[in-house]
Amino acid sequence: MDRIGCVVAGGGVIGIAIAREFARRGIETLIAEESGGVGNGISSRNSGVIHAGLYYPETSLKAWLCVDGNAALYRFANAYGVAHKRCGKLIVATDNRQVETLTEIAGRARRCGVSDLQFLSGAQARRVEPELNCTAAIMSPSTGIVDCHDLMLALLGDAQAHDAMIATHTKVVSVDADSDGFVVHTIETETGRPYEFRTDVFINACGLNAPELAAKIAALPKHHVPERRYAKGNYFSVPGTAPFQHLIYPVPEPGGLGIHLTLDLGGSMRFGPDVEWVDTIDYSVDPARAERFYEAIRKYWPALPDGVLQPAYCGIRPKLSIAGETVTDFLIEGPSSHGVKGLVNLFGIESPGLTSCLPIAQYVAALV
Repeated sequence: MDRIGCVVAGGGVIGIAIAREFARRGIETLIAEESGGVGNGISSRNSGVIHAGLYYPETSLKAWLCVDGNAALYRFANAYGVAHKRCGKLIVATDNRQVETLTEIAGRARRCGVSDLQFLSGAQARRVEPELNCTAAIMSPSTGIVDCHDLMLALLGDAQAHDAMIATHTKVVSVDADSDGFVVHTIETETGRPYEFRTDVFINACGLNAPELAAKIAALPKHHVPERRYAKGNYFSVPGTAPFQHLIYPVPEPGGLGIHLTLDLGGSMRFGPDVEWVDTIDYSVDPARAERFYEAIRKYWPALPDGVLQPAYCGIRPKLSIAGETVTDFLIEGPSSHGVKGLVNLFGIESPGLTSCLPIAQYVAALV
């Protein structure tokens, strides 16, 4: 039976970054990806924002990995020619009640190591963005945007330069563990042909399907498999060039960061995501949801014209629950947690997962 040093299940930005990390350490590494290409799940359906690390409790993995990831991602993008822009972000309060929330966000961010925030009055914010309506705002200069696909191709290219391999149309159907490592059972999705091989290290980076795959790892105690919930986030676009130079975010809401304005590298704008709890993976966007978008956007951009919002795309965020309690942090479990040597499961890798991909990869490697 063929043997590989490390198998990473999942060819999104997290899986590719992990494979690159192991390959750069001289370990023969294979990415097993069910679809026909890289990043066809969560990674291709987000805002493409390089986050600064403003929202997360200071003891959380999200805070630590995002702050480190922000600097690491800019370094990687500059070194490998990945298209990106450090455009900055404004988080805006649109009434006096929300100003207190801004103060809390700023204090939490500083405790997490974000030192470049600027607190702006409404007048100061409007001098920066004349079309903006707000009572006060926080400026985050280190927030930016990146071409997600460009990033994944650069990560994959560097992984392959260090002899990593990728097998597309390859679904991991089960994993057995014994004293000699793991036996990974796969099928080729186009033909149904089975194949199996051995590995010393198995990384479950399957995104939305990570709990489903974890349940098929025979040696993993079942109480280490979280229940999953899906939070669908819809995006709407507006034709033409944006009248804003910065990303514009409202104060956060339960389940997400609110319907915010993001820009792409061409200067076009899109709004989202909202929060729609769903039971199944469905990537259609209901045009009727635009009504709620108009109401939310006009709180900070009153000049949004009628009838301009167009359905763009949607993403689905993996939300978790363990023993009935909601998990809000990344859940990355290695052998010290579940007792299975050489195994790491990554659950609930939503925002700021893209920003955090490089330190997540280092963290995972350290666990095994």
